[in-house]
Amino acid sequence: MFMGEYQHTIDAKGRLIIPARFREGLGEKFILTKGLDGCLFAYPPQEWAALEKKMRSLPFTKADARAFVRFFFAGACECEVDKQGRILIPGNLREYAGLEKDVVVIGVSSRVEIWSAGRWQSYNNQAAASVEEVAEKIVDFDPGI
Repeated sequence: MFMGEYQHTIDAKGRLIIPARFREGLGEKFILTKGLDGCLFAYPPQEWAALEKKMRSLPFTKADARAFVRFFFAGACECEVDKQGRILIPGNLREYAGLEKDVVVIGVSSRVEIWSAGRWQSYNNQAAASVEEVAEKIVDFDPGI
């Protein structure tokens, strides 16, 4: 399981250090793709395989399903962690996520998300303002508190 929030910088070549705790779960090679909300999603191979299986079951006759599958798979690439714990993020993914210098890497259960620091702050501020309202709307949500 991935959890936590880490501040990092991306260098001019597009290399980003993946936090050591996340490297353990992601492995030496993992899948990076366009995520939702303007960030990138990183999946360990076993999670990617499970997601791929679910995507294959979507009805290809439905335009929304085709669009979603294209979005996820067309932007996907395999990343390999170098000896310094860095990955090279392709230009198209850096552009999609607005990654320029300051980056936030967060753990979200089965995946890791990579955000530009500015987008993460904006998203976090909006989410914090409505988290209780959202929690009330989620059926069967019990944080155990």
